[in-house]
Amino acid sequence: MSNRLANAASPYLRQHADNPVDWYPWGEEALARAREENRPILLSIGYSACHWCHVMAHESFADPAIARIMNAGFVNIKVDREERPDLDQVYQLAQQMMTRRAGGWPLTVFLTPDLLPFYGGTYFPKSPRYGLPGFGDLLQQILGVYHQRGEEVQAQATALGEALGRLGTGHDPAQPPRWTSAAQAALTSLAQHFDRRWGGLGDAPKFPQVPTLEFLAMQGAQGNALALDMLDQTLAAMARGGLFDQIGGGFFRYSVDARWEIPHFEKMLYDNGQMLSIYALGQALQADPLYGEVVEASVNWLMREMRGPEGGFYSALDADSAGEEGHFYLWQRSAVENALDPELRALALRCWGLDRPANFEGRAWHLQRSMEPAAAAQALGEAEGTAAQDLQRARERLFRVRAERPRPSLDDKCLCAWNALTLRGLALAGRTFGRREWIRLAQETADFLRARLWQDGRLYAVWKEDGAYQPAYLDDHAFLLHGLLELLQGEFRVEDLHFAQDLAEALLNRFMDARRGGFFFTADDQATPVTRMKPSQDQAIPAGNGIAILALQRLGHLLGEARYLDAAALGLQAFGGDLAEHGLAVPTLLCALREAQEPLPTMIVRGSITALESWRASLSGQYPGDRVTVFIANGVKGLPPILERAAPAGGRAWLCRGAQCLAPVDSPEELLALLE
Repeated sequence: MSNRLANAASPYLRQHADNPVDWYPWGEEALARAREENRPILLSIGYSACHWCHVMAHESFADPAIARIMNAGFVNIKVDREERPDLDQVYQLAQQMMTRRAGGWPLTVFLTPDLLPFYGGTYFPKSPRYGLPGFGDLLQQILGVYHQRGEEVQAQATALGEALGRLGTGHDPAQPPRWTSAAQAALTSLAQHFDRRWGGLGDAPKFPQVPTLEFLAMQGAQGNALALDMLDQTLAAMARGGLFDQIGGGFFRYSVDARWEIPHFEKMLYDNGQMLSIYALGQALQADPLYGEVVEASVNWLMREMRGPEGGFYSALDADSAGEEGHFYLWQRSAVENALDPELRALALRCWGLDRPANFEGRAWHLQRSMEPAAAAQALGEAEGTAAQDLQRARERLFRVRAERPRPSLDDKCLCAWNALTLRGLALAGRTFGRREWIRLAQETADFLRARLWQDGRLYAVWKEDGAYQPAYLDDHAFLLHGLLELLQGEFRVEDLHFAQDLAEALLNRFMDARRGGFFFTADDQATPVTRMKPSQDQAIPAGNGIAILALQRLGHLLGEARYLDAAALGLQAFGGDLAEHGLAVPTLLCALREAQEPLPTMIVRGSITALESWRASLSGQYPGDRVTVFIANGVKGLPPILERAAPAGGRAWLCRGAQCLAPVDSPEELLALLE
């Protein structure tokens, strides 16, 4: 049969179009049927690159017997969590409250017709195993309880809904603590969880946790040697391990072991956009040729495999191909030997760990950087001087061989929030490494988002070839504002500033909690089940509240706009309790708190185009995360009055810290002296 998902824009929903399950997309048709027939809703949330989503689909959703139970008793709704993070956010939290276990995907939640959850989990096997019930048996039990004990189910669901409402928005407003004490408490806790052997936090599975790494970078830039050491060790370990695709570039989603050796093989845009940023910051703090190699390879991968013809970046590459997880990326040693000329074989085997036992299920190798080329050449008695070039030749040969394999499927929708993270990463990497072509790529990404996803004064979250859809969320607005502020420092364009102002106004007018402070995840006119969330904790991506407050502060100081600064201050008060008690969970808010209490130097440099290049070069050695600098050529039209400042052709700079502004200076040397 073909269900209602065949014409969905989401590639994930279309993956389920041929299931015998009578799937609905989330919408009024499905919800009305549940109300009219008093049916429980089976809500299944996943995404296209999710390995265990594929497993559950193959085992259960493709099974006619299980589909008959689902169709007879439930209204079955399939949701792409990347399109509807609002739904995923609410029901992930509900699942965690019901089971007291971590969430994940696929998410399986059972709802009453009024959308209140009463039972949930993640992956359920077809037959009982892993301590979990078989999915068919579970469905029968759920139906029995729902129809035989309906009042009890409704009472439980109502109580859970009320608890969700309190937890989702119930932050403790308080005067924020001093950032130094809150940051030190978070850093102490981080050090206790830090893996001193392999880098990163905790044991397996191990995630990059880039927001936490950016907090470490902020602390490292302040001279904290412990933070700098933890950051450097983690960045180096991820770059050398299997989390990074040693042949094609780009990072996988997470490592299943503590050593960063074997990943879960999907590649997500949100990870890779953030990785550009953190490796650029790492390079600015402690230059390492490895960081430049990683960033360049990742940008090349983004351009080659993830960029659409309109200028936006696609969402994800699947973990599976040819019916096997990691098939595209794994190697047999014989295949590597056959692909390489004799003079390259021994070096490649030694550098990528193929001289050791197979590291993937004992049957294949996933390549990692086990030894540096010069060291491997020395151990083999070969010339060290050409080892790096020889390894690159081997990499190019394996890349061509690998390209002949069945490719992982591509999720070709463009998400605003993830493109914004990538825009920032490209702009920051372009500034740090002196690569103007990366800044231009960031500008093209901004142009795509403005042209395709900003329509009639409203931002949209998703774009496919048929157009934009799904009104945007907090993350879309905040991440894009943050990215534009980074881009303005790489190369100033007045249209980017105007776009940033539009986004800031939307945050204040449509997302801000004007009474208690902070920002809701959904706009004031977006329908939200159960509760309107106000997230503060960073996950795989930073919390929208942390980024919104950070960006509004920076824009407010740049433009002298008190409304933006007041909104940021009220937001920090809204999460004052989180900052004082749970700093490790809110590292982005900690960074925002630091800038609120110790405002960054904000510099406006004006002059002729030629002079600005000289100023830029003189200031290029400064750590980019510790200042906001815009270079605006004389003659630019459409500037806000505060930026319309007369400057001689040779250049003039204005420096402010918060509300304190110094007299202008006419040379880079004078400006650098003021920064000391």
